[in-house]
Amino acid sequence: MTVKQVFIFGAGYSGKAFARLCPEGVPVFGTTRSPQKFSGLEAAGIKPLVFAGAPAPEISSALAGTTHLIVSVAPDEAGDPVLNAARTAIGQAMPALQWIGYLSTVGVYGDHGGGWVDETAACRPVSRRSMMRVEAERLWLALGRETSLPVAILRLSGIYGPGRNALVNLNQGTARRLVKAGQVFNRIHVADIAGSLLHLATHNRGGIFNVTDNEPAPPQDVVTYAASLMGVEPPAEIAFEAADLTPMARSFYGENKRVSNAVIKAAGYSFNFPDYRSALDAMWSSGNWAEGEARSPMKRS
Repeated sequence: MTVKQVFIFGAGYSGKAFARLCPEGVPVFGTTRSPQKFSGLEAAGIKPLVFAGAPAPEISSALAGTTHLIVSVAPDEAGDPVLNAARTAIGQAMPALQWIGYLSTVGVYGDHGGGWVDETAACRPVSRRSMMRVEAERLWLALGRETSLPVAILRLSGIYGPGRNALVNLNQGTARRLVKAGQVFNRIHVADIAGSLLHLATHNRGGIFNVTDNEPAPPQDVVTYAASLMGVEPPAEIAFEAADLTPMARSFYGENKRVSNAVIKAAGYSFNFPDYRSALDAMWSSGNWAEGEARSPMKRS
């Protein structure tokens, strides 16, 4: 099926990357909570709309012609804000609507002691935010069953890319090499979020997909590699136990797992950046690392 019109609820960093990748001539509508962000959306080729928890008439109008819907809005204590506010409008988008993509997180798996997990692994979220994600996933999958629409749940690992990476942190003097024995994190370049979305949307593929690169790695290794590219000394290592961290930052270290991306690969997607080294190499050599709105090289596979 052809992607004829896209609507993105929550057109932030990942949504803008997707819009820049969309085929020329495909209208892309996207929401933000603030009109002050309209210029950033427009620069990415998005027709901006304000979504503040209520389906304004212009949102319902845009949804009516949408073939592919992307949701990148986090749930809150009241549930999923998009379903709460726009469930009826989404239903009225049929029969034009062909596919829904929901951006979730690998945080739904919780802690697996550094072991490998895939989409069949039990979800045992630790944080409240991840518990709410599990419930939101359930609701979107239920909507798919009710409407016979393919719903793709993309479980994203830690997002980085232009403007958000270890090179930027080193340049700003905020990079730290925290060391916790056995700890790894999973990562995904924003270009591969956009690429995965477009691949699944183009093929109207539903299901659950981990969107993460090939190589879970200790966070200090990423900083060390970035420093080597820049020709600077990496910051001294800091033992995790002695680090001054916010409760949220510390909570990330309470989860340790290696997330498999075999399912999205089996669905035919080929990664632009299969590991952090290839991504940092490309950003550094091209100079495309400091600006969050910069265009990244992406494949339309």
